[in-house]
Amino acid sequence: MDQGERGRISGEAETMLTELRRRLRRDEAGASWHSPRIRGDHDLNPGMGIMNPLREAAVLVPLVRRPDGITLIFTRRTAHLAYHAGQISFPGGHIEPEDEDPEAAALRETWEEIGLHRDHVEPLGRLDTYITRTGFRVTPVVGLIQPPFQLKPDPQEVAEVFEVPLTVIMDPALPRQESRNLSGVSRFFYAFPYRSDSIWGATAGMLVNLREVLGALPKW
Repeated sequence: MDQGERGRISGEAETMLTELRRRLRRDEAGASWHSPRIRGDHDLNPGMGIMNPLREAAVLVPLVRRPDGITLIFTRRTAHLAYHAGQISFPGGHIEPEDEDPEAAALRETWEEIGLHRDHVEPLGRLDTYITRTGFRVTPVVGLIQPPFQLKPDPQEVAEVFEVPLTVIMDPALPRQESRNLSGVSRFFYAFPYRSDSIWGATAGMLVNLREVLGALPKW
């Protein structure tokens, strides 16, 4: 899957990326520019039970430098997976004992799921930790992806890989708050409609965090 030629992006987008690097960078003690918080499915559902013990996971939030603007890579999970089957998500998964840190786990999982080699990824920093109802404590790692690159999705885990313009995610009318009935209980969540589908749940919650970080930057 050929993902296009290398190209320059606008000066405003370059300025945004430079500032994003600065704001997401952590010092030697692990501190970031902002006070990190614990986010999660419980944000819109006070009192919601969380499966325990929490399992550590990491995802890559992949920002792609396209000549016509920044995009984000998403995957659609296959329908037979045990958790979040069929949902739109970022590439990622469990942090394994051999992973040095969440960045290493996110890069490894991205390679295994969609065939994007770590040589194409510049890790920029982390968003806030996100806890899912299904018992995962997820570290979102923001990475800058430089074309050209080729993808080779694992058909056992990934049904589809696609890109969404960052301008769609930054639409002032988004996100929406929606609800679904799960086991007789109404659960509320953020959602980003895109074409005939919707990015919702934990992935949408991480996008809300990304919007907040980008919204604090100079206009781009």
